Amino acid sequence: MIPLLWRSSLRYHSTRPWQLLLAILGITLGVAVVTAVDLANESARRAFALSVEATAGKATHQIGAGETTLPESLYLELRLGGLRPSAPVVEGYLSVSGRSFRLLGIDPFAEAPFRNYLEIAGGGRSDLAALLTRPGAVLMAAETAEALQLERGAHFSARVGGRVRLLELAGFLPATDLVERRAQEGLLVADIATTQELLGLQGRLSRIDLILPDADPRSLAQIEAGLPPGVRVERAAARVEVMEQMTRAFSINLTALSLLALVVGMFLIYNTMTFSVIQRRPLIGTLRALGTSQAEIFRLVGTEALMLGVIGTALGLLLGMGLAGVLVRLVTRTINDLYFVLDVTGVFLTPLSLLKGVALGLAATLIAALKPALDATRTPPRQVMSRSFLETHYRQGALHSGAVGLLLLLFGALLLALPGDSLMVGFAALAAFIFGFAFAVPQITLVLMGALQQLVGQRAGFLLRLAVRGLSASVSRTGIAIAALSVAIAATIGMGIMIDSFRQTVAQWLEHYLQADIYISALDDPAVTPLPEHLVSTVRQAPGVHHVSTYWQVEVDSDVGPIELAVLQLAPESDRGYHFKSGERQRAVRQFHEGALLVSEPFAFHHRVEVGDHIELLTPKGSRSFPVAGIFYHYGTSRGTVQMARAVYLRHWREAEVSSLGVYVEPESDVEQVVNGLRRALEQEALEIRSNRGLREASLQIFDRTFAITAVLRLLAMLIAFVGVISALMALQLERSREFGILRATGMTPAELWRMVTAQTGLMGLTAGLLAIPLGLVLALVLILVINRRAFGWSLLVEIPPGVVFEGVLLAIVAALLAGLVPARRMAATPPAEALREE
Repeated sequence: MIPLLWRSSLRYHSTRPWQLLLAILGITLGVAVVTAVDLANESARRAFALSVEATAGKATHQIGAGETTLPESLYLELRLGGLRPSAPVVEGYLSVSGRSFRLLGIDPFAEAPFRNYLEIAGGGRSDLAALLTRPGAVLMAAETAEALQLERGAHFSARVGGRVRLLELAGFLPATDLVERRAQEGLLVADIATTQELLGLQGRLSRIDLILPDADPRSLAQIEAGLPPGVRVERAAARVEVMEQMTRAFSINLTALSLLALVVGMFLIYNTMTFSVIQRRPLIGTLRALGTSQAEIFRLVGTEALMLGVIGTALGLLLGMGLAGVLVRLVTRTINDLYFVLDVTGVFLTPLSLLKGVALGLAATLIAALKPALDATRTPPRQVMSRSFLETHYRQGALHSGAVGLLLLLFGALLLALPGDSLMVGFAALAAFIFGFAFAVPQITLVLMGALQQLVGQRAGFLLRLAVRGLSASVSRTGIAIAALSVAIAATIGMGIMIDSFRQTVAQWLEHYLQADIYISALDDPAVTPLPEHLVSTVRQAPGVHHVSTYWQVEVDSDVGPIELAVLQLAPESDRGYHFKSGERQRAVRQFHEGALLVSEPFAFHHRVEVGDHIELLTPKGSRSFPVAGIFYHYGTSRGTVQMARAVYLRHWREAEVSSLGVYVEPESDVEQVVNGLRRALEQEALEIRSNRGLREASLQIFDRTFAITAVLRLLAMLIAFVGVISALMALQLERSREFGILRATGMTPAELWRMVTAQTGLMGLTAGLLAIPLGLVLALVLILVINRRAFGWSLLVEIPPGVVFEGVLLAIVAALLAGLVPARRMAATPPAEALREE
């Protein structure tokens, strides 16, 4: 009997190749999206880890002071005190041909135990001499030099700290394997003196590397006891851990959105397998009557699903690897905009990411096929062959499914009501809403079609009446397609509302926060690249300038870990830029100038800080406690920021740079004229001089770039739903071929049949679009008020633009009409005799 079953299976699928291909395509797309996102996230993490490993070498620990530099004299004291092996390092960033590079300055005489960069490939001592004696001499990876079309000894321009400097390629970095080559892609190595000169850090060090293989807490404490205040010893791997912590919420959000595409793909698999069982119900009933066991039928349907899953998953992995190349650029760009400088030039293919794709693809396929397989085995043979029993059974099942959906919706609401800020609980609630709604869609569709049938009555044309009755009568075949499309459209509406709400929130914040008329910063890494000292006085004395605010960002140690401290010298007009969540503005600003701190909302959320609390900061003079005067809204970084007045900072720290200026023009002066005057006066400097409006526009462009990957995931989820609708409608064509043959035989013209089928597909799209609105609104509220809040600590406005909702409904209708175009034409072109012919 088994060979007969397999022959029947092969014959069934061979006569419906498009349905089979569409099912495989749905699985392929779902697996591809999940795999691509995971590979992109993992590639960004691995690129940063390799970059850190490449610069740290064999160092186990590092001595540093956050983003504050160390004096060279400290290294000399430690060496004379016997702390070896140890090596000084100066580190910074520069850009070549628009590409960011990490610049690593090393001491050749202390370097051997840590890194092998002085084993210069092919050049020997001559290249080492060039590195030590020639101005601007650097080493880079051979692959990087080839990409930049540089040869040994070539000179090239680099932008360093806002200035253009001339560098020389003294040689190539040695690499023994692919991992080392990947780690060196974004790295330039120079002598420490050259690096100090390029970065303007003469006499200063970024850190001191140590090799302490057997270090214990007691020995580390002894080392730290001999260090100046504010200087600490940390593990070399700690920087990777900080990176992972900073980007964790971003990665989780992308993964969750990619899983949504897989969920939509699961509906497609379920749809395909359900149709497969429904269309073969007479054959299955005959086989059951002839003695085929339930287990054999179950194995047949399950094996078919597994084969589809294997093929779709394999293709999905291949497509995912290709798609990851696109997504990794979007992920990297977002990380560069929001977190730190990162250069990722390729995709890291990790076995774990591929195994995740395999596991999810096969698990989703088997779970989706479980119910159709059980339905094929549990129903008695005579009832399997009865179409009326099938629809009656499905309507009863739809009622039960609706009850399950209601319970899931209530469960999702209960999860949101639980105390705590768990991000995973928020995503669990989101999944409960999606699945609960999907379970309820068939019953809701039945109710809507029944109401529409009563509404049209005898007043509408017979084609519309037939279309409505056909949808109501065949809800077992169209209910899942409507559910899949409505979930995809709801995701589109929900993410669209979330993005628009976020954008409106940021736009309003920028308008309120950016009070200065003109902003000046370095072209490269404007947050931390210091401006020349003379530039500040030049700007203050420029014609038309009324007041100037200064900004400098530094990382300091605190009782809650390393924090970003913004050092500000505020102009009188700057006070208006603060919009406080907690704390009265005038009082908070006054206390700020007197020595208190202002913290951003994300910082307060992540560290559970309230107004009146104190934060311990580690200063060169020891630990100092600073009160929190206010919590202000800020959307520049999800990590959070702490602000301190510049005068207060200088009382506790030895130095403070200036990285950007906010310029307020005199009331009678024209802003554009002042901008042009500053550009002429500072034309020798590599500066970004922008008006208030220009900076707002540039900030919103960064925002749009940040959400570009979300838009891509929206389109991919919509594509999967579109494939699902095509699959459902093509299966519907085959299932109803006899019905349409009878209509043609009784006088319905091909054009009338085409219009009737098109009306049905349009109704399916309209129903899915209307049903998607409430779910889309719920998803948007959860994303805005729960997920973003718990992930990033931001409070966002809720903006529901009618255009997003209308576009979602229109998208559902258009998708359904386009998906039904080919099946409708094929139905209308099929001769009645062929449609009525028995197999």
